[in-house]
Amino acid sequence: MMDISSTPNTLRLASPRPWKSILLSNFTSWHKFADFLELSEANRTTFEQSPSFPLNVPFRLAQKIAKNDLNDPILKQFLPTTQERQRAPEFVDDPTQDISFQRDERLLHKYHGRALMIATGACAMHCRYCFRQNYDYPTNNHSLDRSLEIVANDPSIQELILSGGDPLSLMDQQLEHLFHKISQIPHIKRIRIHTRFPVGIPERIDEPFLKILEESKPQVWFITHINHPRELDEDVIKALKSITRLGIPVLNQSVLLQGVNDDLETLQMLSERLVDNGLLPYYLHQLDRVSGTMHFEVCESKGQELLEGLKSTLSGYAVPKYVKEIAGDKYKRNVSIP
Repeated sequence: MMDISSTPNTLRLASPRPWKSILLSNFTSWHKFADFLELSEANRTTFEQSPSFPLNVPFRLAQKIAKNDLNDPILKQFLPTTQERQRAPEFVDDPTQDISFQRDERLLHKYHGRALMIATGACAMHCRYCFRQNYDYPTNNHSLDRSLEIVANDPSIQELILSGGDPLSLMDQQLEHLFHKISQIPHIKRIRIHTRFPVGIPERIDEPFLKILEESKPQVWFITHINHPRELDEDVIKALKSITRLGIPVLNQSVLLQGVNDDLETLQMLSERLVDNGLLPYYLHQLDRVSGTMHFEVCESKGQELLEGLKSTLSGYAVPKYVKEIAGDKYKRNVSIP
């Protein structure tokens, strides 16, 4: 059995380069990505060469992928393949019906007491199962202030979720402005950040960003998105621990993905690695059925078996909630054994 805790290639530790320049080293050309992975000619035929959702893989994550191995669990998350051409009626462009919850082009108000702001359409990486890959992202940054006006005029909203894209794609000056504006809204008690940036470019968690978090008036909650234990390395853990030292909880959510983490050993190792570093497993999501992702779906009965396995081997705080989103519901539904 392959040791899933090991990394096939030697990693370079975090460099002093600023995160913006590191971002420029992402793989966006499938030819260069295939060459870097030393894919055989036969394996290259699985590539979707002109996907509607472009290839975008941080170099750090590419270093962790085994050479010429299409079954590598990290590669599967980022490789556009011909499987994305498969179609079924239940797999649609907007599975969570985000558009029906829009207060304006950047503000989604789905659940009581909290609203979600599309802070940016930019992201550090393009995950092939992303449920917002077809979202019509706004390009006018001034609309952020318009969205905040809506929030300021609705005292029922106590929590503002910064999402995207990935909010950490914003420059520090933009984030500082955004946090300042939010802090001026008296009924906002919590700011929740959803990000996948740290697993690809942990250098993004730099001193200017930490200062923004530290000086926030509302309590910050930091939600990471990590699917496999190999995504966590020394630099990623160090970056996330720098956030917890500020008194900010760091929670993790994963998506249950076929061929990536749909086995007990992988999920158990991920939870253990998280809690051993003071990071809390939060959600295990059933796949949102976005077009082109049929090959990622794990049946709910298997997911339930995996969750029962985690309950039998881990402390309660190390077991994530197994949930799914049903468009129109007022909260995420637990996927539980009847």
